[in-house]
Amino acid sequence: MKLITYNVNGIRAAETKGLSAWLIAQNPDVIGLQEIKAFENQFDWTPFLTAGYRVYAESAMKPGYSGVAILSRREPNAVVRGCGQDWIDHEGRILRLDYDDFSFMTVYMPSGSSGDERQAYKMRFLDFFGPYAESLSAVLPGLVIAGDYNICHQAVDIHDPVGNAQSSGFLPEERAWFGSFLERGFCDTFRTLHPETVGYSWWSYRQGARAKNKGWRIDYQCISLSLKDSLQEAVMHPDAVHSDHCPVSLVLFEGKGSS
Repeated sequence: MKLITYNVNGIRAAETKGLSAWLIAQNPDVIGLQEIKAFENQFDWTPFLTAGYRVYAESAMKPGYSGVAILSRREPNAVVRGCGQDWIDHEGRILRLDYDDFSFMTVYMPSGSSGDERQAYKMRFLDFFGPYAESLSAVLPGLVIAGDYNICHQAVDIHDPVGNAQSSGFLPEERAWFGSFLERGFCDTFRTLHPETVGYSWWSYRQGARAKNKGWRIDYQCISLSLKDSLQEAVMHPDAVHSDHCPVSLVLFEGKGSS
């Protein structure tokens, strides 16, 4: 079972760079997208529908802002839009599909880089999301939380940990939150399989950051520990250049949950 997460930073712009062709060629079972920046009817989903995917989108109320989507080859048992908190759901940040053997959530966590107000919103979101995810994991057979977390957890996850020590996305309180999130019963799939590998999933558009590989690892597929024994592969794809992020893929073997 192959799962891909991708912050496309505007699905309409990304499609002009070959987004759907690249994703379909990867042949994943489920695709989670973040920052689609469109209402569902503002994008032509035909390539995905023709390839056999069902499309589920959760857009922000504000036009051209935020928004998430999931493309699935399997029909889910349930589609859960948002998390029941209007101050989050109005920004189109969370969407979940439930299947018999696992659930897949796409999440676009807030950025605090624009100033103190949004940083405070981000921390409020994180304070809510940790217990929320833990409560879901307790009742679902297995939970994949895939998306843009907007946090680098460790120094190895950012190109300049010293220079960015006070930057939103690498603040001590954000890094501590990520550690506490994992302690709630989740596994960072890429870091589990690649404990010391340097790899990034986002690069600033400024100063040729991507060409110089001055990046941040802020896109994750975290799984509940019940799925850890199923973990086979976790890969970042910096060769995919439809966005300032790159896709992150995950391969799980079904039916091998841990005891």
